[in-house]
Amino acid sequence: MAFESLSDKLQNVFKNLRGKGRLTEADVKAALKEVKMALLEADVSFRVVKQFISAVQERAVGQDVMNSLTPGQMVIKIVNEELVKLMGSETTEIHLKPANEITIIMMAGLQGAGKTTTTAKIAGKLKAKGRKPLLAACDVYRPAAIKQLQINGEKQGVPVFSMGENHKPADIAKAAVEHASKNDQNVVILDTAGRLHIDEDMMNELVEIKEAVEVHQTILVVDAMTGQDAVNVAGMFNDKIGIDGVILTKLDGDTRGGAALSIRSVTGKPILYIGMGEKLSDLEQFYPDRMASRILGMGDILSLIEKAESQVDEEKAKELSQKLRKAEFDYNDFLDQMNQIKKMGGMSSIMGMMPGMGQMKDVEVDEKAMDRVEAIILSMTDKERTNPDLMKNASRKQRVARGAGVDISEVNRIVKQFDQMKKMMKQLPGMMGGGKKKGGLFGKFKMPF
Repeated sequence: MAFESLSDKLQNVFKNLRGKGRLTEADVKAALKEVKMALLEADVSFRVVKQFISAVQERAVGQDVMNSLTPGQMVIKIVNEELVKLMGSETTEIHLKPANEITIIMMAGLQGAGKTTTTAKIAGKLKAKGRKPLLAACDVYRPAAIKQLQINGEKQGVPVFSMGENHKPADIAKAAVEHASKNDQNVVILDTAGRLHIDEDMMNELVEIKEAVEVHQTILVVDAMTGQDAVNVAGMFNDKIGIDGVILTKLDGDTRGGAALSIRSVTGKPILYIGMGEKLSDLEQFYPDRMASRILGMGDILSLIEKAESQVDEEKAKELSQKLRKAEFDYNDFLDQMNQIKKMGGMSSIMGMMPGMGQMKDVEVDEKAMDRVEAIILSMTDKERTNPDLMKNASRKQRVARGAGVDISEVNRIVKQFDQMKKMMKQLPGMMGGGKKKGGLFGKFKMPF
């Protein structure tokens, strides 16, 4: 995951400051030397690192520790505030015109950054906010680019305007806007062509599109995996055509994260969204304060809550809460809860947002184990799923193990843990509380994955 290495190193720096009653200049300089190295290794721009370290040092030297704060906590507080400032302080939305007017958004970027997929993700976000987007296929060069946009558009329930590969992108953009005007669509998102590198032809084409239609927002999609190259690309695009914001993709991968910490400072343009996976739902609003908390190992509980609210079926949660109070839940409910976790990105994603979990290096989540549990439950008959007591029969367990392709011991373990959970719920009828979205099976029970 992005920032994992940086987060580990920063937390080690803070540990060394514990136990001091006052931060001397020598303490701060020694700590910031390590912070500087950690940031440079994370591929943060040297100029940005230099400015950041200077700002932190100026604030930290000689500061008395606040009530209830240790020197380590004080440094974390200052570093956190400066990280937030570095990434833009405030969350920036895509600026849209009033709903009765058409907003034209041009998506730009190099090949391989995930621009076409991100274009469809943005369309889905805007549709969820009540807008009526139209995707325009302006990439007439890359094989299957138009088809890819059409497939993703269909998945998002967003129409795609295409004129094929034998028209100029500027003409397609112009026709798309006219089509949107006639069909009551108020956002046109132009998926333009990328190249392997920045060249004159690509820039001229983007300029031609801007001359053909009034582009209100130019959004650059860059691959966070490319590190400082992503920052350089953003700077060049901004210099040549002007951009209004950046979307960073592949932040869920093994990236050092330097681009996220450098782009705002280098280009002056905000990061709007971050791509956290290949699914069309894996696009998160960029919150500088929440990202700073993740980097410093303090979790991101607000994003976790928002993800739960958007993915958890409230009616099912209420229904399950009632079942739990009466200890009436079955394997179908168990399966539903696992699917809710998958929708939220899996246990690793959830744990990564929980405060303190990043420091628990000995805790490993086997996401594949969830698939095995799912296979075991799906290998049961409908009758067995709704009547868990039937699974105490040895021959049934053997049949389910064969069907799921697992050892009988795995089936025994699932059945045993399910029974333990049921007994526990009978003994603690009030433990679930009366919360609106309470009802998960995982809070007080050790899951088998």
